[in-house]
Amino acid sequence: KMVSPLKRQDSRLKKAKSPKSPKLGRTRSSRRLRRKSSVGSDSKATSSSLEGTAQFAGVDLEEDDSDVSQLLQLLPLIESYFIVKAPKSADDIEKDKFREFREFTHTHSRILNIFCQKKPLLMQRSLKSLLWHPKKILNFNNKHQHFLHEIQKQRAATGNIGSFRIMVRRKRLFEDSYHQLKQLSDDEMKSPLSVKFHGEAGVDAGGLTREWFLLLSRAIFDPNYCLFKAAANNNNVFQPSKASHWNPDHLLLFKFVGRFVGKAIYDGQLLDAYFTRSFYKHMLGVKPTISDVESIDPDYYKSLRWMLENSIEDVLDLEFIREGEEFGVKRVTELKENGKNIKVTDENKTEYVSLMAERMLTDDIKKQIDAFLEGFREIIDTKLLSIFNEQELELLICGLPDIDYNDLKANTEYKGFSPSSEVISWFWQIVEDMTQEEKALLVQFVTGTSKVPIQGFKQLQGMNGIQRFQIHKAQGEDRLPTAHTCFNQLDLPSYTSLKSMRKNLLLAIREGSEGFSFR
Repeated sequence: KMVSPLKRQDSRLKKAKSPKSPKLGRTRSSRRLRRKSSVGSDSKATSSSLEGTAQFAGVDLEEDDSDVSQLLQLLPLIESYFIVKAPKSADDIEKDKFREFREFTHTHSRILNIFCQKKPLLMQRSLKSLLWHPKKILNFNNKHQHFLHEIQKQRAATGNIGSFRIMVRRKRLFEDSYHQLKQLSDDEMKSPLSVKFHGEAGVDAGGLTREWFLLLSRAIFDPNYCLFKAAANNNNVFQPSKASHWNPDHLLLFKFVGRFVGKAIYDGQLLDAYFTRSFYKHMLGVKPTISDVESIDPDYYKSLRWMLENSIEDVLDLEFIREGEEFGVKRVTELKENGKNIKVTDENKTEYVSLMAERMLTDDIKKQIDAFLEGFREIIDTKLLSIFNEQELELLICGLPDIDYNDLKANTEYKGFSPSSEVISWFWQIVEDMTQEEKALLVQFVTGTSKVPIQGFKQLQGMNGIQRFQIHKAQGEDRLPTAHTCFNQLDLPSYTSLKSMRKNLLLAIREGSEGFSFR
């Protein structure tokens, strides 16, 4: 069995005799590292539950960032561990024999993120298996750095293929852009772009191109094109409309929009284009779940959840069919073969809910999704995107928002707590210390999108109009915080310590606890 790198480090410390020793001399910091390290000699010890980052390396990074340099001296040992224990491909990481490796890296993700932040090339070499972790344990900034590196490699591989220029009229921006871009090959779409607005003397040094990306990203949601519809709980978030077929060119236009979004990601241009979580999942090749129904039909989502949580015997009389109406025409479709003759019972209701969610989130707009993805994948290799989750994909497309801590705090309402409650005081202390990425993930977790209204959080929208940021008292000190995006509501348990709240809050916003999931 391989000796734990932390145990080996511990033995080195015991042998060290002076601060000049290449094996970490007995400085005050290393003495503390030796004193705190208590990991066993077996490789299983590396994946056991340790007391946060302190017991991982004997360093409390949350209290003393000066220990980062000391921690980096563990890197050669950790790299050795990865060489022996890490899977060799993304297909292998979820196999049972790598369970200990997954647990070890998940437990110590904070430390591993610091390694990757300080030395980004580790993600190309010895620590590249972190990119495949099913828990997506690398933070967004590290993943983004890796993504940009891969895009740069693609650019270098294609060589100098020149550039292209488009001329568009502001009043016909969508149509002009569509007709000019549809003529370009995939390689030409990846070449540098410059923009000229008809009748304007401005020379594009980058500013006009940025403006074009921004304006076109808003134009694609113009209701006159009948391509997208707003989410039920947020007018700033969109998904393909199943009624888009009324535009005879809708599938060609969806392919164009897919190429445009792909071009923006490839060029590192930010868009003002926010999509539903289920649509981001389609871009990533991930199957949506019941929780994604909430943004499409909040009331029906509540009904589906009620079915799963309660007995429906002698309460509901349902078959495996879906009834609906479109432009005054009633439609009945079967969810499975012979569905009209299959009753929904407590035994098969999970299948019914799963099929209904799939019908609403995928089947109803499958042609639109496929057309968008056809164009999108001509520009972006979806394998590169697989390192991101759906929340991070939004940040990649739209950028990190500027979250004003004081504005958010001033426009938050409470239920079960008061602004002076100790738990609330801890919450705002944690938020104030968050990075911009973490603040964006918090807003995204609670509201469903990272977009902040232009007028600030006082104009935050919910399903019933203006709906300010809410913090409600929840039961269960050992539970993660949960959210109701339709109401911009965070359900926050009464944790007994600031440390416990920080751990659970960051875990919730990073891993996006969803409640129900069907594969």
